[in-house]
Amino acid sequence: MIAWWQIILLTLYAGFQIMDELHWYSSAGSAVFSGFITGLIMGDMATGLYIGGSMQLTILGVGTFGGASRIDANSGTLIATAFAVSSGMDPEQALAVLGVPVAAILVYTDIAGRFANTFFGHMCDADVEKMNWNAYNVHYWFGAVSWMLSRMLPVFLALAFGQPVVEAITAALNGDFAWLGAGLTVAGGALPAVGFAILLRYLPVKKHIAYLILGFVIAALLGTLFTNVAGVAGDVATLGGAVTLPEGTALAGGDYNSLSMLTIALIGFALAYIYYVQNKAQAAAPAAAAAVEGDDDDEL
Repeated sequence: MIAWWQIILLTLYAGFQIMDELHWYSSAGSAVFSGFITGLIMGDMATGLYIGGSMQLTILGVGTFGGASRIDANSGTLIATAFAVSSGMDPEQALAVLGVPVAAILVYTDIAGRFANTFFGHMCDADVEKMNWNAYNVHYWFGAVSWMLSRMLPVFLALAFGQPVVEAITAALNGDFAWLGAGLTVAGGALPAVGFAILLRYLPVKKHIAYLILGFVIAALLGTLFTNVAGVAGDVATLGGAVTLPEGTALAGGDYNSLSMLTIALIGFALAYIYYVQNKAQAAAPAAAAAVEGDDDDEL
């Protein structure tokens, strides 16, 4: 069950995060930060960071242009994390069942906040004509209130009155509809891949395919490196605690295998492709210059 003070803190944060996204840009208005704050308030930061990071990856390639609305990933993360912790729901299920739907529904409250904001904008215009600067400052901040309420009201209502509904959904997904729960868990785990796919759709991947391959391979290698370093650090800590290892204790060590042939082939292909593109551009430059000189000779 979500405590009353947790509901108040999360509601206040819901209003703060949209103002940060619009004005201050301290990154408090991002999905991963929303998961961090919600997890901190709910007492399970690991779940909050997992859901926030997954939602951040899901919207990786999503942006707004001009006055366009987009899904409210921050509020979706907040709701999903709060109910995942309070109801014991699987984080991936919470992301698929609560996070994404809530983020999509709050598009409409975002639009309502924008419409209310135009009303205060006209009041500011009238204050400028009258040169009533004190009233202008007041009406200007009223616009901020409409933005905040567009997040605070739905978040408060969901947290205050949505617990029985979420508990019923959790019981159903773990009971008669366990097959659906398993499917939603898989779907929630695949959502970050959707964000990467959207991002790659708008990036010049065909033009810079070699750098994409190099980035993937290097990221994979660094992940393996950091895992091995952590394993060695654990061994050093064990040896530092006791020179004579207790019975049954074994060193984890690091799995330092040589590079696979596939890794070497991908790196070689990427470097060869970069070399090919650069030399092709250099060869095209003299040909273009010769064509220009030929045109000049024809004119003479």
